[in-house]
Amino acid sequence: MSSAPAPRFDVLGIGNAIVDVLAPVEEAFITKHDMRKGSMTLIDAARAEAIYAAMPPAQETSGGSAANTCAAAAGLGARAAYFGRVADDQLGAVFRHDIAAGGVQFATPPLVGGAPTARSMILVTPDGERTMNTYLGACVAFTVAQVDEAIVADSAVTYLEGYLYDDAAAQAAFVHAAATAHKAGRKVALSLSDSFCVDRHRSAFRDLVRHHVDILFANDAEITALYECNDFADAVAHARAEVALVAITRGADGSLALRGAETVEIPAEPTRVVDTTGAGDVYAAGFLAALTAGRGLAACAKLGGIAAAEIIGHYGARLQRDLRGELAALG
Repeated sequence: MSSAPAPRFDVLGIGNAIVDVLAPVEEAFITKHDMRKGSMTLIDAARAEAIYAAMPPAQETSGGSAANTCAAAAGLGARAAYFGRVADDQLGAVFRHDIAAGGVQFATPPLVGGAPTARSMILVTPDGERTMNTYLGACVAFTVAQVDEAIVADSAVTYLEGYLYDDAAAQAAFVHAAATAHKAGRKVALSLSDSFCVDRHRSAFRDLVRHHVDILFANDAEITALYECNDFADAVAHARAEVALVAITRGADGSLALRGAETVEIPAEPTRVVDTTGAGDVYAAGFLAALTAGRGLAACAKLGGIAAAEIIGHYGARLQRDLRGELAALG
């Protein structure tokens, strides 16, 4: 991907380190705890502890957008590392063990004496509906100090999660990581994460994209929000002019990848939609796994689509099928 020495890692993700705590519950649990069914609600530490204590036995996995991307990239055969902040507590240990077990290097020192580890309590009712209660906790305590420059310099692509951009210290960390990557001859990728996130930080995101980003991931709502365009084609034209490589997911309409004058459109893979959680994260994983393996633009978008289709066919944001053969088959 560049004239720099061969990297130790293909993908380094930086994002909100969140433990997903998923459990089946009856409708009465949602009512008893005064939750709005089907919603995602940000909660404080006390509420998080109360819900966690009341939940039935749960599945606990490392989560957060960039963590999902790194775990999926590792599952596709890429060498992955991750930066994110957890606390020195039980859930922090769960996150650390789970992401490492998935083949991702995670060496960010834990937060000691501060907020507890972030967690999202995901309650699944018998109808399959998910109600999420998320406490951000320690993950927002990510600063420049947690950017290990040696690992950034030794990673082909540093992948930044837009959700983390809500904190000013994290914004500074992003710019520092990007500068470190470029100094080492590496690439920087950004996921816009959410159109509401873009709306909150549009000016800062535009500056980041224009000056620091080589690879941009977005869906159609996020890209039109970034450039304040009602017309998708206009937003695409703006993105093409500002970023070397752009990948845009479009749900059932597949994805669009742009590099210079080159445009690739890939239809969505046929699948039964069970749970769309993590689809964009895993698309990015497939795209970057193919890109860092030296594949062409069409192969990158194709593997992204294959990985996304696998994820939305079951609950959770972890690959359940070995897709490494798919990458090999793409030539």
